[in-house]
Amino acid sequence: MRPRVLVVGSGGQLGRLLAGELAGLGELEALGRSELDLADVGAVRKAVRGAFGGLGPEVLVNAAAYTAVDRAEAEPELALAVNGTAPGAMADEMQRLGGWLVHYSTDYVFDGSGVAPWRETDATGPLGVYGRTKLEGERAIWSAGCRAVVLRTSWVYAAVGKNFLHTMLRLGREREQLRVVDDQVGAPTSAEALVAGTAEILRGIEAGTGAEGVFHVTCAGETSWAGFARAIFAAFAGRQRAPEVVGISTAEYPTAARRPLNSRLNCDKAAAELGVRLPHWEDALGRVAGAMLNERRVRRG
Repeated sequence: MRPRVLVVGSGGQLGRLLAGELAGLGELEALGRSELDLADVGAVRKAVRGAFGGLGPEVLVNAAAYTAVDRAEAEPELALAVNGTAPGAMADEMQRLGGWLVHYSTDYVFDGSGVAPWRETDATGPLGVYGRTKLEGERAIWSAGCRAVVLRTSWVYAAVGKNFLHTMLRLGREREQLRVVDDQVGAPTSAEALVAGTAEILRGIEAGTGAEGVFHVTCAGETSWAGFARAIFAAFAGRQRAPEVVGISTAEYPTAARRPLNSRLNCDKAAAELGVRLPHWEDALGRVAGAMLNERRVRRG
């Protein structure tokens, strides 16, 4: 029997893709921001309990988050409500239902020191409100005691939505030169690749072979934001003007929130226990760029 799957955050770049991909794996319901206010814990509990005609989901995939890293410094209560309290409420409800929670977390739970890829067992130390509230969400989930898969990922982008890819393409059309941070290193991870990995996890849950715990899941390889920007323009070569990308230090680009310099995540545990290994970030970018260019051709045709 196909499981009942509830996707929360279906209006975001990750959630939209999840709702499409997971529809083939089970009976699906999806809730976006307009249907569910994540800052209202009572509404969150009611939505989970009322899903599927009151039966509730067997798997809840939470793709919703407060991701405005800089604005979170001025809105810590709202960030905590969405990133910390809401996931805890979801976990409570899934514990009551005896189901699974799949939740996305972030490299920002670490302080970004050193150069070694972070492992799941490494000590956390978030630098700002966003990272602290995401870590609070993880802790709330484990306190609830439900069966859960927490996926820490990094630098997520997609062919749709607001993200670094689209920002670079827009700025590239407007400017001859872009100054981009070159000393923060991580793995750009396409939402498309992350969704494929999530689908594999749900197959394991359905088959009764799912593993619980915290897992790091990013595309393979590493680069800086400046390197990512250069790769974006290379992927769209001949289709868009490519500005000069000048690498700068984090200190030269001050922001309200501190960012980790080392966002590398070791993903060996996910490969070994979940059977999930995402493609190299450059290959994933090529696939996203190809899909976007093909969509442009279809619209023009």
